[in-house]
Amino acid sequence: MQLRSFYTVLCTDDVAGTVAFWQRHFGFRCAFETDWYVHLISEASDQANLAILDYRHETIPAPFRKKAAGMLVNFEVEDVDALYAKAQAEGLKIYLALRDEPFGQRHFITEDPNGIAIDVIKPIPPSPEFAKQYAPDSLPR
Repeated sequence: MQLRSFYTVLCTDDVAGTVAFWQRHFGFRCAFETDWYVHLISEASDQANLAILDYRHETIPAPFRKKAAGMLVNFEVEDVDALYAKAQAEGLKIYLALRDEPFGQRHFITEDPNGIAIDVIKPIPPSPEFAKQYAPDSLPR
């Protein structure tokens, strides 16, 4: 298999509001847009894609016609401190305050309008204990 792309599709009943949130707070732009589906691309990296879909659309099989829940969307960024300050200034609810983790992350957690958790991460060097658990070519620096 030759993989061309891999991205998350968030199912919602408010496509426009969800798109506006991701554009405003996380710098996405529209690549394709209908009233029931929008494909977003990060302005910072064309490798970061996200789609927003009205879960009630006829192309979705009946067992899957529900809002997204129980998921965590991760963003690795260069300056997590700046994004944390921006999230606070814009009034986003912070579920986990900015902090360093011994497993190699500096991060905070907020949410999108659908209740999807967003973990904003900057990789940092892990503690010696956790460093042993990384593959040698995957160790954060």
